[in-house]
This record gives sequence, C-alpha cells and structure tokens, in this order.
Amino acid sequence: MSSFNTAEDWNTLAERVATHVRNYLSGIEAMARGEGGKKIVPLLLLEVSQILLAGAQLGASEDVILPDNWEPEIGDDPDLDAVRQGLAERLAIVDEYVEVFDPYKDTEPISYRLSDDLVDVASDLVHGLRHYEKGRPLEALWWLQYSYLNHWGNHAGAALRALHAVVAGARLDVVAEPVEDLADPTAEPLEQRVGN
Repeated sequence: MSSFNTAEDWNTLAERVATHVRNYLSGIEAMARGEGGKKIVPLLLLEVSQILLAGAQLGASEDVILPDNWEPEIGDDPDLDAVRQGLAERLAIVDEYVEVFDPYKDTEPISYRLSDDLVDVASDLVHGLRHYEKGRPLEALWWLQYSYLNHWGNHAGAALRALHAVVAGARLDVVAEPVEDLADPTAEPLEQRVGN
C-alpha cells in the first residue's frame, strides 16, 4: 500500500487523480456527441483503462480518513442522462452484455449496458471532482476511493472487459461485421468493403 504521511502527499495524489477524472469525463462526453465516429469502442477502451489506473492508485493507497468523519454537502450533481442517451445510441449494437458481478460470490451472469456503466462511473467521478474543485482535495480522495471500492471500480472493470471483447473480437475476425466497424480503428467504411 502507498503510504501518505503529509498533506502535500495527499494533495499530489488528488491532483493526479483529478486530471484522470477530467480526462475521462471530457472523453465520454465527446464520444456521446459522436466525436469518436467508428473508433468509439477502442477510444472508450482507452478512456476506461486510464480511469482504472487512477482507481488502482486509490485502491493501493491507505484509507483516506476525513478529520471530522463526514462529507461536506456540495448540492446536486449534474444530470448525465444526455451523455447516457448519446452513448446508448452510438453503442446500440454492442451496448448490452452479460457479466458476473462478483466472480467470487456470484454464479449467474447479469445483463448490463455499457452506456449505463460508463455513466455510472462518471456520476461517481463528477461528485469527487466537485469536492476537488471546491478546494477540498481530501474529501475528493475520500469519495473517489470509497466509491471506487464500492461502486465505480466494478462498473469500470465490467465495461473494460466488454469493450476489450469487442475490440479483440473485431481485430481477430471472430464477430459480425457491424461490430468490427465500431471496434477497428483502421477499418474502411462498411459500404466501401461491400462494394469491393
């Protein structure tokens, strides 16, 4: 476990994690607007991988303990339904997948949606980032660490596996062509391949 002995150590970690959080949020917002085009799946794989790096840093760190043992009020978090809808539309052919939530306790696969997972992660991250931007790095770290271990880490991990499966399947030619279009960043448009 990483040992943090001073406020400066915690602040450095908070700054590093906040950068990852901002990058993830801006990345999925761009994908929801359609900026990823046919490269959306590999780009989302990259976004999720990078935010999981931040989560792993939080998971490997000592428990963040708030001095007063309570989280200051920051009001309502922004509504991310437009992002969820945009992702669902762009990921329609690969949005739904199945996952075993806890590989040590669960035996039955559960149906999930990538669009839901990506936005559930974003919701937790936004909340922590709001603390950070209000000048409360310790509260931000506490929330981000707690919610990583309790919620968003699991959703990000499941999304990572699903996105990886799409990319690997497309690159290894083991899935249908429409999925290939979303997963292969080098693929020519489907209509050009059909015409050849």
